[in-house]
Amino acid sequence: MPIAPLLPLILAAASPAPPLVVEVGNVRNGHGRVRIDICPKERFLADGCPWHGSAPAHAGTTQIVIPALPHGDYAVQAFHDENANDAVDRGLFGIPKEGVGFSRDARIVFSPPKWADAMFHHDGQVQRIGFHLRYWTGPGSPAAWHAAHPRD
Repeated sequence: MPIAPLLPLILAAASPAPPLVVEVGNVRNGHGRVRIDICPKERFLADGCPWHGSAPAHAGTTQIVIPALPHGDYAVQAFHDENANDAVDRGLFGIPKEGVGFSRDARIVFSPPKWADAMFHHDGQVQRIGFHLRYWTGPGSPAAWHAAHPRD
């Protein structure tokens, strides 16, 4: 069998999936890391999402690149790991002490958002998405952090 007719299929299979660039905004300070999980529907809000990324936190916006994300529907869940302990620290009633956020800026009202509110479609092209963290304790923005911690 000649290989020439199969060459486009072989090249397509060998090509890595395109990157997803995630811009996480409203990072209140440069402490620790910003961590993200990219989850298909069946893993959303659970441990074990198949794609992860992190970057050193930068006050304002932190960018994280997932180098090869296959075509599909996903949601991003993120948190600002200010003390770099690899976990979302929680206070009374399980309220996060560190910033958390979801793709499409899905709202958090008394519970995590629904899949439909956070879901985005990755179509196999280079893609850039962005959303903001929310803080429930302490300063809620880079400006508020700087006002409360002028030497930081």
